[in-house]
Order: sequence, then C-alpha cells, then structure tokens
Amino acid sequence: MAARHQAEQESEEEEEQQKRKASAAGQKEQEVQKGLSFKCLRSFRHKISGDNWRRQQDPGLEAVSKEPEEKKIALELLETEQAYVNRLHLLDQVFYTELMKEAKNGKTVPEDVVKMIFSNISSIYQFHAKFFLPELQKRMENWSSHPRIGDMIQKLAPFLKMYGEYVKNFNKAVELITIWTEKSLPFQELIADIQKRKVCANLTLQHHMLEPVQRIPRYELLLKDYIQKLPPESPDRNDAEKALEMIFMVAKHSNTAIAEMFNNMLLYCVPKVIQVGAEFQVRLRIDMDGMKVQELNDMQFPHTFLVSGKQRTLELQARSGEEMNAWIKAFQDAIDRKEKRSESFKMVVRGLETGNPTLKTEELGCRAPQWVRDNLVTMCMRCKEPFNAIMRRRHHCRACGYVVCARCSEHKVKLQYDGNRLNRVCQECYVFLMGHVVLEDQEWKHKGILEKGAAEISGRSLLCSSLQLLDKNGKGGMRGWFVIPWDDPLVLYIYAAPQQDVRAHTSIPLLGYQVRDLPQGKAQHLFQLAQSQQVYTFLADTEELKQRWMRIMARCAAGIIHPEESEDVDSCSAAE
Repeated sequence: MAARHQAEQESEEEEEQQKRKASAAGQKEQEVQKGLSFKCLRSFRHKISGDNWRRQQDPGLEAVSKEPEEKKIALELLETEQAYVNRLHLLDQVFYTELMKEAKNGKTVPEDVVKMIFSNISSIYQFHAKFFLPELQKRMENWSSHPRIGDMIQKLAPFLKMYGEYVKNFNKAVELITIWTEKSLPFQELIADIQKRKVCANLTLQHHMLEPVQRIPRYELLLKDYIQKLPPESPDRNDAEKALEMIFMVAKHSNTAIAEMFNNMLLYCVPKVIQVGAEFQVRLRIDMDGMKVQELNDMQFPHTFLVSGKQRTLELQARSGEEMNAWIKAFQDAIDRKEKRSESFKMVVRGLETGNPTLKTEELGCRAPQWVRDNLVTMCMRCKEPFNAIMRRRHHCRACGYVVCARCSEHKVKLQYDGNRLNRVCQECYVFLMGHVVLEDQEWKHKGILEKGAAEISGRSLLCSSLQLLDKNGKGGMRGWFVIPWDDPLVLYIYAAPQQDVRAHTSIPLLGYQVRDLPQGKAQHLFQLAQSQQVYTFLADTEELKQRWMRIMARCAAGIIHPEESEDVDSCSAAE
C-alpha cells in the first residue's frame, strides 16, 4: 500500500510539473504575440503619421486644394475654353465645311444659305483657337512667376466685338435651318448624320450654335469671381477690372439677345453616369410652341406644377413655393415671347385690326397672302424707317403681304400662286424663296455696330478709300467707301458714299482671314480676303493703294491692333 501510495504521489507531482511547464510556455507565447501586436501597431502608427495615407489615395487632390482661389478660377476658365474651342471646331470645320462642300456640288442648299446660317463662325473659331486659348495656356504654364490673366483678357477683349454679328444673325440662322430641313431632304440627312456622331453628344446643330451666344456671359461671370478672389494688393486687379468693363458691354448685348430670342425650347436633362465633358445629358426636348404651364394644388406633393407641350407633359416639383412661382413666371414669359416672335413668317399680321389669317412659312409664294392695310402702318415693316409721301412710299410684298419701303422690296421672284410670274417681294421673302444673299443690304437693317457715319469713322481710321467688291464670278460688283476704324480695327466697314452715309450697309470681320495677292491683268489691281470657304475679291484703283490695303488687312487679320505694334498706320487715301 505504501509503495503504491508513493508511486501515485510521484505521478501526480510529475503531472503537476508538466502543467506548470505548459502554463509557462503558454504565457511566453502570449507575450510573444502581444509583443508582435504592439510592434505592428507602432509600425502602422508610424506609417500614418503626418497624414501620409490621404496623399496616397489621390496625389493631386490636396495639391489642388492648396492652390490660391483666383488660380482655381483661372484654371476653370482654361478648361472651359478648351471645351469651347472644340465646340467651335465642330461648328466651323465639321458642320459648316461639310454643308458647304455639298452645297458647292449642288446637292443640298445654295451656298449663300449655308453662309447665312453660320455667319462669322469661322472668324470666331480662328480667334479662340489661334489667339485666346494659346495666350491663356501660356499664362497658366507661367503662373508661378507671372500670376495674372487680367491684362491678357483686356488686350484681347476688343476682338469679342465680332460676336455682335453672330448674335444678331442667330434667330435668322435657326429659322433657315428649319426652313431648309423641310425643303431639302439631302440637307436634312446630312445634318442628321453629323448629329449622330459621338462628338455631337446627342445635341442638335441649333444647340451647338447657341454656345457662342452663351460664351460671353460666361466670361463675365468667371471674371467677376476671379476679381472677388484676388488679394487686395494683387497687381492684376486693375487690369482685370478694366477687362470686366469691356466684356460687360459685349455680354450685355448677348444677354439681351438670349432673353429676346433663344428661349424656344425646354430641355429635360439628367445627370451623366460617366462624367465625361458635360455633367448632364439631354433626355427630352419640348418646343415652346403651344406650351402651357399651370400650378397643381396637390397636398401630398406640394410646390408642383404642370408643363404641357406637344411632345410631352411633365409634372415638376420645386423645393419651395417661391422657386415654383419663379419657374412658372419664367415659363410664361418665354411662352409670351415665343408667341410675339411667331409673326415673322408664320403669320403676316398679328394683333392688327384686320384679323388676317395666318400664312405659314411653307406657303410663301404658293398661296396669296392677305395684305396689311396701308393705313395701319406708319413705317416700313422691315427696316422700321417712317413712310412719307415723297421719298419713302408704301409698297406691298406679294409673298407675305407686309407693307414695306422701296429699298426693302426691290427684288422680284416667280410666285407659284400667280402662275410663276415675277412679283415684287420684300428682302426677307427673297432670301427665303431664292436662297441668295443680298450683299448690299445684308447688314443694312442691323443697326448697332454699323451706325457710325462714314465721315465720322473715316476721320479716325487705319485706312479708308474707294474700292470695288467684285461678285463671286469676278465680273462686276459693288463700289463703295471702305473703312477700317482706328477704334475697331477687326472689322472692315463698307459705305455707299464717303460723306453722306450715316451707317455702313455691310461689315466684314477681318480676324483669321488670309490676304492674297492676285496677278495683275488688264491694268486691274486685284487682291482677296480668304478664310475657309469664304472669299472676297477687291479691285483697287492703283497698285500702291492695293498694297496699302493688303498690308493693313494682313496686320488686322493677324490681331496686330495697337498703333505701337504697326509701322504702317495709314490715314484716308489722299487720292480719294
């Protein structure tokens, strides 16, 4: 028993020793694990110290956030300018070039119609692609040593005057697209084909053409933000403020044009899934024609209103009653303006006592119009000049029925409703029915920048003299008084007479044009202005006068507008 008891006791002691060893080993292992955990934690803390992990996620994010606020706005100007130049390239080098190519082949519409649609878009594109964008890129590349853009914008701001011609022509351009889309199937198919391309981003030609009108107000907004963010002691403040004043005058005209002419469609847009280019894409378009808007008294969905159009009816909800009322007012104002504008070819007279029936555009020349009574109008319904019994008498356009003056109705066309006999028509109907530009009067009715008198503008000019502008066949053409003003050297103004005329009847933007010398033949001194598909041919009286015009035009076309940049600033030709 004693031996057995002793053996059991030794066995228990041995088992107890093994447990202690196992416990010690477990504690050691735990200590090793704890040591490893603390070591890893210390290492991780070291790695995230100094906020290094944020920089690894997006290296450029924090760098941008530390940039001065004025530089961020300048970068936004650069980015939007690059996108804008791409859009101008689409308008000039794709739409205009391809339509003009087909027009020259006689497959779509007359060449003059294409030129009227796109106005001076080529000059606008050349200015931004060759001058404004490159200058802005240089400034941003050298921002660290030369942080300013105000002086650059101030220098180039006078070039923006060319937008006046484009803005004034926009309404007519959109109308021409509509008319010729209905009249010419090849024209319609070519435009539709271009609009399907990826570069058009599911937008129509008309929407792309609106961008130059909206660009000037965009400059104004960005420059205002830029000035607000400038430090008080910034050397760029004075130049930026002067540039803003210059852009404001141009933007004022564009804003007025937008308010009066371009609210003709409601665009329903949704955010893009892939943010490339624009942030939104057009899902639905609703014409303003026949549109109605009304408030909905819905307790479940407050601040809702209904917009009903020909294509779709939308039920929209605003965030507040004030926002809803603002939208309803904006819609109603646009509807009212659209109804007022519809008189120009869709109805002969609206709101006059005669109660005449409407005459649709497609019926011009095919159906006899209802004439407007002479005693209801006191001025020409086209140029707005007052009638008198001696010098400005009343005439009726046989196509639309308007009462017009002799100057606005000097053309004749064959009208289908009158057995295709020649009838007197107003200039607007002549352009739409024939597709021809009347060069002499193309800009005559537009006042604005063309209102400077010939004598006044000639007294302070880079060059002025008599020239002859030949037709496209080079056989004849218009002779007049040609002036490049000192304070507006980007435009060539054409007057009928050097002293009597109170306004220019035609203007040609010079920026981006190339000046070509033509061989002298039969004692003729010929030269040309050429850009893309547009070519003007001039005849000077002497070789010396021709060379002077070529020299000045070349400098203006290249953007050399300051007197100190030119050694060849000429006054009016002494020979004239």
